[in-house]
Amino acid sequence: MSFENEEKAKGYWDENLKLVLKLLAIWAFVSFGCGVLLVDILNEFSFMGFKLGFWFAQQGSIYVFLLLIFVYVKGSNALDKKYGVDE
Repeated sequence: MSFENEEKAKGYWDENLKLVLKLLAIWAFVSFGCGVLLVDILNEFSFMGFKLGFWFAQQGSIYVFLLLIFVYVKGSNALDKKYGVDE
């Protein structure tokens, strides 16, 4: 990956870091927040026959993590095109 100048490289990595931190915050909320902290509130609802808090702790956080991988790939590709370092 070769940038035209140092300023573009810094801008690229700043935006990339912001994207990663946003996605990590979402994942932390879903896995820890919904699976541990809010489990009692979410267990009042059911999803596919399971209590929602239990489902988030066992399945939901994994599905969200996989979804976030695809979101990161799309966002990273958009950043690459924006800064002219795509393949």
